[in-house]
This record gives sequence, structure tokens and C-alpha cells, in this order.
Amino acid sequence: MEDSLRIQRFQQLPSATEFASQIESRNVPAVFVGCVKGWEAVAKWNPSSGGLEYLEDRVGSFMVEAMVSRTAPVFYGDLRSHERVPLPFSTFIGFCKQHRQNVGNSCSFNSNSGGHQPGESDTEQGYSPFVDAAPQQMYLAQVPIINAENEDRVQLETLREDIQMPAILEEKNLSSVNLWMNNAQARSSAHYDPHNNLLCIVTGRKQVVLWPPSASPMLYPMPIYGEASNHSSVALENPDFSVHPRAKYSMQYSKKVILHAGDALFIPEGWFHQVDSDDFTIAVNYWWRSSIISSLADHMDAYYLRRILRRLTDREMDQVLLQGSTAMWRQERNISELPCKKGIVIHSCSITFQHNFPKTLEALILHLLSPVGAEVLTRKFDEIDQQNTEEDRNKFYQVFYGVFDNQFAAMDAILNGKESFARQAFKNVLDKYLGGNFDVPKVCVGRDIP
Repeated sequence: MEDSLRIQRFQQLPSATEFASQIESRNVPAVFVGCVKGWEAVAKWNPSSGGLEYLEDRVGSFMVEAMVSRTAPVFYGDLRSHERVPLPFSTFIGFCKQHRQNVGNSCSFNSNSGGHQPGESDTEQGYSPFVDAAPQQMYLAQVPIINAENEDRVQLETLREDIQMPAILEEKNLSSVNLWMNNAQARSSAHYDPHNNLLCIVTGRKQVVLWPPSASPMLYPMPIYGEASNHSSVALENPDFSVHPRAKYSMQYSKKVILHAGDALFIPEGWFHQVDSDDFTIAVNYWWRSSIISSLADHMDAYYLRRILRRLTDREMDQVLLQGSTAMWRQERNISELPCKKGIVIHSCSITFQHNFPKTLEALILHLLSPVGAEVLTRKFDEIDQQNTEEDRNKFYQVFYGVFDNQFAAMDAILNGKESFARQAFKNVLDKYLGGNFDVPKVCVGRDIP
């Protein structure tokens, strides 16, 4: 990972101004060690000191929504893999008590299995959202304590006074504050959030693996038009590299952090993260809109979208050419990969061809030049332009295009090749960053970009 993307650790919480100017503005995660250990919740919600009884008394039979998944302990974010099921908060607390008792009796839940465990019964627990769902398949995920956008969704406002607003967020317009609580080991699928996030650990331990937005191609994001577009389509616990070949490089772009009770992690918008929670973990997170998104005017969206896609396409073209030039001189180079080499040969020998083999040069440009070769050739022309005087440049192009019976046909052939190359790079960008296989008009010139 680049040095500019290194995750910083702070032993004390900065001021709101320092956070905004020195940390948040970098759009890079940061760990704040022990910054919320003074919360009343850290002491009152601790299961070792009566925290479950306290929470049960405080919230009681208030209804909350539990995420129920048959793929537990892995909880995938798309709607096809889980359901939101209402249940009394006290019922979930009962599951937690039962699980802690089982752990104490060395009958803990095996995180690599699913379904019921011997001797367990949903009916005996007093609640059965699914006939075959076990308590370990339930996770209180994103249960609102505060929701500025929809106050009707707030389910746990009574816990608000046990948590204190972190100083770094005092000037933020919060979108929501949420409770996350699991009674057994749990893992969230890799995903990103459209808000800045401060994840605070109240009790237990979480491991968070993070990837910068630039690593999206390695994580194969879900299609942008889908309902789970912010999730990775790769099952990172058991990836199929035949389906997702780039995923084998994903960990090279990742960073892992361990969070204990009292710690907090700043996760900027757009950063993919996968969270592993130990047995019985409670966390509270704060979401707020970034200053970048807040300052974007709606009427500028189309312009910024085109600029960003153009930048990504240019980067993809550069990367393809870099890969081609690096491997071009290897002995095992396949003959089908020669179009890029043709472009270099045409440039390096262009003057010789102009004087001695004009018709051969014409045939190469009009009929044999591949899209990659056209891109390489014009980039070499740009290098010549930067190194020579205007007079020399004019002489070169007069000689070069003078060999063609139709100079406009030659220019069209080169430009068509360049556009075909850029079109394929653009398709790759859409596939890598937006998800989905987008078809574009096919141009039968040379071969596709690998």
C-alpha cells in the first residue's frame, strides 16, 4: 500500500478542527486508541459486570430488527442472503445469555458451521423467525439510536445517554448513530459506505480489514445498478479465483487493524472494509456526509462523472501499455501479443520506411496497425514533438504523411485504432469499478486488451 494511504494510530483524540484539517481531509482511516473508554456504556454494557441485565432492564421488550442469515457466521449485505426480522430486544439478550452459558460449559458455537447446535431450540427461546434459524444466525446490525433522516426508524433512543459524542464530531451533521451487537462470532462481507464512519467499540474485539477505493477492481464490486452495489461480489473467506482472478491480489492492497473496547476507527467513505467480531461484541458507529459530497452541486454531477471516467480510462490505458512493454521482450512472448511491438517498430523505423518502403508503410498503417499499436505510435509522435523544434516536427509529418495516397485515410486509420483501444479500456473501467459486463460496439481491428 502506498505511504500516503498508511493508517495512522493516535493515542489521544484530536480536536474537531485538527481532525477535519489533518485526518478527515486525507480520506485515509485512522485508529484512536482508548478514545471512548470513558463512556458510561463501556462500564454499564460490559457482560462481565451485569451488562446484559442492565441492557435488558433499560430497553426491555422494545422491538428491534435483527439481521438473520443462513450463511452465518458470514453475513452478506445483499437482500438475497439475509432478512430483517423484528423481535423484542429482551429476546436477543436471552440468546446472548444462553450463548455465554454454552461457552462457559465448553459448548460454544463453531463459527465454521451453520444451523442448530445440539440441544438448542428457537421455540424454547420463545421466538422463531425461521423454522431452521438458530440464535447464532442473528445479528443486531445498524439498529438506530439516532437517525436524523428518519426519526421514525429510531429503535434504541433510550441508550443515547450512555454514549457521549466524540469531540471530533461536535461540528458534524450526523446522519445516524447505530448499535451493532452480535451474540456469536460474526463476519460482514466486504463493503463500503456512502458516509464517513466512526466505529466505536464498547465491549469485545473486532478485526477490520480495509481497502482503499482504488482497490475496487480487486474486489469486484456488485453492479452499480443493483441493490447491493456497495458490496464486493467476492467471498473473501473462500474466493473462487477462476471467477474472480484479480481477487488473488486483493490482500496486497489491504490493511488490518484490531480494535478493543474503548478504541475507535475512522473509516472514510468509499473504503471497503470487512469486519470480524469476536463472541459478544457491542459497537456504536456514527455516520456523517463528507465535505466532498456535501459540496457537490447536482448540476455538476454529469461533468464530474465524465471527468472521473476519463481519468480512470487514461489510467487503464497507461497500465495496459506498461504491462505490454514490460513483458514484450520476454522469450516466451506469444505471437498474438505482437500488435504493441508493431507500433514501436513502425515508429523506430518510420524514417527508413518513408524513404525506402513507402507503400509498405502505407499498408502497415492502413491495414495492419492494431489499436494498441496506434496508441503506442501516437505517443511516440508526442515524444518527438517534445524533443524537436516546430520546424523539424513539420518536416517529419510532411515526409510521413507524404507517402500516403490519401493522407486523411491514414489519419482516420490511426485515430480509429486509438479510439478502439480507448473504448476497450473504458469497458474495462466500467467492469472493474462499476460492476457488470457492459457491452460496447465491437471494432474488428487487432485484438482486445487483455
